[in-house]
Amino acid sequence: MTAGRRYLVGVSAVAAAALLLSFVLPPDARTGVWLATALALLVQGPLGWWLVRTIGTERLQLVWAVGIAARFALVAACGFFVAPRLGLALAPLLFALVGVLMCCVVVEAVVLRTATEVR
Repeated sequence: MTAGRRYLVGVSAVAAAALLLSFVLPPDARTGVWLATALALLVQGPLGWWLVRTIGTERLQLVWAVGIAARFALVAACGFFVAPRLGLALAPLLFALVGVLMCCVVVEAVVLRTATEVR
């Protein structure tokens, strides 16, 4: 299996798990969890794919650092602007956002680890 396919399968599994978990939450928290999952995947998807494409190059650490900064900016934007503007509960949105982003970082780490073992 290629690194790109591993990444796609991993991120899809994270998204599915987040959506399934949202159904055990109270209805007023679900909207925040769904929005957090969508935003996390919109940011994480391209960033992770970019990282996977730089495996084995000298740009890997730079791409990783840009990805971390983008994730931090997303969490800050959601906490300061998105949740208050939309009237969403802050805790479910931020917990879900950070959870999905960190799970995606784990997917990246697994993909990077397996890709470097193969080389």
